[in-house]
Amino acid sequence: MTAVERPVTVPVDADGLPALRRRISAVLIASQILGGLGVATGIALAVVLAQEVAGTESLAGLAPTATVTGTAVLSVPLAALMTARGRRPGLVLAYLIGALGAGVVVVGAAMDSFPLLLLGMAAFGAASSANLQARFAAADLAEPQRRARAISNVVWATTIGAVLGPNIAAPAGRSVSGLGIPETAGPFLWAAGVFLISALMVAVLLRPDPLLTARALAPVEEQSPAARSIRAGAAAVRASPRARLALVTVAVSHTAMVSVMSMTPVDLGHHGASIDLIGLVISIHIAGMYAFSPVMGRLSDRFGRLSVIGLAVALLACAALLAGTAGASHGQTAAGLFLLGLGWSAGLVSGSALLTDSVPQPARAAAQGLSDLTMNTSAGLGGAAAGLVVAQASYGWLNLIAACLLLPLGALALFTRDRHAKA
Repeated sequence: MTAVERPVTVPVDADGLPALRRRISAVLIASQILGGLGVATGIALAVVLAQEVAGTESLAGLAPTATVTGTAVLSVPLAALMTARGRRPGLVLAYLIGALGAGVVVVGAAMDSFPLLLLGMAAFGAASSANLQARFAAADLAEPQRRARAISNVVWATTIGAVLGPNIAAPAGRSVSGLGIPETAGPFLWAAGVFLISALMVAVLLRPDPLLTARALAPVEEQSPAARSIRAGAAAVRASPRARLALVTVAVSHTAMVSVMSMTPVDLGHHGASIDLIGLVISIHIAGMYAFSPVMGRLSDRFGRLSVIGLAVALLACAALLAGTAGASHGQTAAGLFLLGLGWSAGLVSGSALLTDSVPQPARAAAQGLSDLTMNTSAGLGGAAAGLVVAQASYGWLNLIAACLLLPLGALALFTRDRHAKA
C-alpha cells in the first residue's frame, strides 16, 4: 500500500461480494448515463460551431481533434491519480475538468475566439476520459469469465444519454438565444451542468472504491506498490503480445470511428441536411456505439476476444464502404454510421477485456491509462487529418483511408491468434 492509499474494508464472503459488484455497477451505470448525455450534447455540433468561429471548413476538424487530444493528454495523469488513490478521485476530477472546459467553449464562442474554443474543447475531453475509464472500473471486481460483460454493461449505459444528447442539441441552442451566445454553443452550457451532477454522484456514491477494493482482495504477491507505476504498466504491455494487440485494437477502432464521424456532419451539410437531420444521424451512430455493447461483451466472453476483434474489423470495413459511397443518400450515410458505431463497440469491448486479461493486477490501472492515451492520441491525429482530407479531396477518400487502417490490425489479430494456438 502506498502512502496515499487508504485501507479498504470489503465484504469477501460469497453473498457480500456479488452485492458489492451490483452496487458499484449501478453507480457507474448512472454516472455513464449522465456523462454520455453531457458529452453527446456538446459534441453533436462541435464541428459546426468550430466552422462558424474559424470561418473555414479546413479548420473545423480541429474541434473534435482538440477534444480527443485533451482526452489523451489527461489520460496519463488521471491514470496516475487512480493508480495512487483509486477510481473515485480520478473520475470526479475528470468530470470537473470537463465542466470547466464546456464553460470555456461557451466563452470562446461568445468572444468569437477560435484558440479559446479549442482550449475549452481540450478540457471538455476530460469528461470523455471519465466515461472511458469507467469501463475499467467496472472490470476491477468482475469475475474473469464475465469481465467483457461487465465492461460492456457500463459502455451500454452511455446509450441513453448519448442518443438523447444530439437530439436536445437544438433546444439547448435555442435556450441561449438573446444571451449573446451562438446557438451552436448552447449545448456546451447544458453539458457543464450535467458534468457537475456526474461528479457529485461519483464522489458520494462510488464507495468503497472498486480499484482499491480489488487490490485488497488480491493475493499478497500481487500487492506490490512498485508494480503500479505508469512505467510498469508500459512494461507489462510490451511483455505480452495479446496486450499489444488489445492496445492496437482500441487505437485503430477509435481512430477510424473519430475520423469518419467527425466529418460526417459537414458532409451531410454539403448535401442539404438540416441540423435536426444531422443530429438524428449522429444519434443512430451513437446507438450503434453503445446500444449493442452487451452483445459484444457476451460474444467476447463466449467466443473469445480475438473473434470479436475480427468482427470489429469486418464491421468497420463495411461502414467505410457504405458511408464513403453514400453521396446524397442520407439513409445510406446513416446505415454506414450505424455500422461504424457497431464496429467501434466490438473493438472497444473486446480490446479492453483482452488488455485487462493480459496484464497483471498491480499494473492494470497504469496499462489502461496507457491504452487510453494511445487510442486518443492516434484518434486526435486522425481527426486533424480528416478535415484536411475532406477539404482537399472528399469524404469518400476519408473513408477509404480509414478502411486502410484496418489492414494491419487484421494481420496482427491473425498473427496473434496463430501464435496463441501454437503456444
